[in-house]
Amino acid sequence: MCYHTRITETVANLEYRFKASLHKESNRLFFDKPRFHINGFSHPNMLVIPQQKPDVLAPGVWGIVPDNKEPDEIKPYFKESVKYGGGLNAQSEKLFNHFIYRNIALTQRCIIPVTGFFEPHTSQKKKYPFYIHRKDDAIMSLAGIYTVIETYVTFAILTKKASPLFEKIHNIKKRQPVILNLESEKNWLDNSLANDQVKDIVAQSYKDDHLEAYTVSKDVYNTRIDSDIETITNKVEYPELEYIQLF
Repeated sequence: MCYHTRITETVANLEYRFKASLHKESNRLFFDKPRFHINGFSHPNMLVIPQQKPDVLAPGVWGIVPDNKEPDEIKPYFKESVKYGGGLNAQSEKLFNHFIYRNIALTQRCIIPVTGFFEPHTSQKKKYPFYIHRKDDAIMSLAGIYTVIETYVTFAILTKKASPLFEKIHNIKKRQPVILNLESEKNWLDNSLANDQVKDIVAQSYKDDHLEAYTVSKDVYNTRIDSDIETITNKVEYPELEYIQLF
């Protein structure tokens, strides 16, 4: 599951890449700051491109909340939903039958730009974080869905069955985020898509050989340590994982 991400691109680069403008200029300084490790369980604000406004980079709260909630119910909902993953991820297989997703799957999809994300590998009941990014360090577009609660956008990253690469990394649950191909990005935000077309985009594979993956510090999982530092994506070797052959 995708609970930890990284985004180090400037807003200007995101605007150019997605042909979209920042929703509020007053937010530029906040989102221009590199974020080397974003822990989803803190329910941070991240920039998303919503289907309803595909030319806008809008702030969204990571962790989807049912749209029948009031703004003052968002934080209490996160406390209740932590046992279900805090709404950080949404299983794509449930898009059209889950009580939250089914009413928004055709009208409220989004793109979440990241420069990388972290996934756990389990060995001898211990978790080891892998960092995954494009070999050229270009922006990746994760597929998501969102709700609108008055002035708040809340979103989840879609997941699906793991590719051969991600099966080796995320070896227990064998899941991965839905990464959109360049040609699929505009289609993902298309209002005219039917159920089967949405499913087809989710099912499209993202070439594993475009990616680099390696182990990093376990500080990623230590909430007592400030891991939002540039060196958090430095490679760390674990001799006990020498058996893993990713490529």
